[in-house]
Amino acid sequence: MSGVRFSGAVSLFAFLVLPAMAAAQAMIADTSGRKQPLTTWGIQFEELEYRYSDDDEGLGVWNADAFYGTDDFKVRLLSAGEYEIEEQAYETLEHQLVGQIPVSRFFDAKAGVRFDTPEGPDHTYAVFGVTGLAPQWFEIDASLYVSKEGDTSAALEAEYELLFTNHWILTATLDATVAFSEDEEIGIGKGLASTETGLRLSYDLIDRAVSPYFGVVHERKYGDTADLAETAAGSTEDWFAVIGARIAF
Repeated sequence: MSGVRFSGAVSLFAFLVLPAMAAAQAMIADTSGRKQPLTTWGIQFEELEYRYSDDDEGLGVWNADAFYGTDDFKVRLLSAGEYEIEEQAYETLEHQLVGQIPVSRFFDAKAGVRFDTPEGPDHTYAVFGVTGLAPQWFEIDASLYVSKEGDTSAALEAEYELLFTNHWILTATLDATVAFSEDEEIGIGKGLASTETGLRLSYDLIDRAVSPYFGVVHERKYGDTADLAETAAGSTEDWFAVIGARIAF
C-alpha cells in the first residue's frame, strides 16, 4: 500500500511540476523579438520662435532634433539656425549628424560631424561630446568641435525646468561658446566667444507635445570675438522678446 501511495505522489509531482519547469526553461531560452532593444524615433523642436530685438531686428529661430535607434545606440540629426527676416538671410545655420551611446546611467557620449552653411563660407567640423542629466536635474549638452583646418572650439548648453503647475513651466537656458583658436573668417576670436541666456514660460497645451511659450533672450559677445564684431559694424550685445512653441511628435 505504501508503494502505491509513493508511486501516486511521484506521478502527481511529475504532473504538476515538470510542465512548470519546462515552461520556465522555454522562457529562459526565448530568443524572440521581445528580448531585443526597443527601437524608437521622434522629432522635436525645442525652440521654434520669433525674436524681436531692442534694435528692431526680427529673427526666425529654431532648434530641432530628429532621432532613431535604441537605448544602446541612436542616431540624431540636429538642426539650429537664425534667419534675419528683414535681410532675408541666415545669420547662423548649423546641422549635426551624430551617433550616441550610453556611458553611465544618466549620460551618453556622442560623435559625428557638423556642417555650418550660413551666408558666406561653409564649414565642416568633427564633433565629440556628452549629453545627459546632471545632479539637481540640469540637462547638459557639452560638445567639442574640430574643423578641417584644425580650429577647435567647445560649446556648453544647460537647461533647467521649474514646474509651477503640471502645465505651467519656466525654462532657463544657458549656451556658451569657447574658442581655442581664432577664426576671423567667421568672426570668432580666441577665448570666451559668446553666451546666450534665456527665460521662457510655457504652457503644455497638448500633454508635452505642443507647448506655446513667451520669454526673453540675451546674447553677448566677449573679448576678441566682440572686437571682430565691432570691426564689422556688428552688435556685441542684444536683448530679444521671444514668442514660440515647443513641439514634439
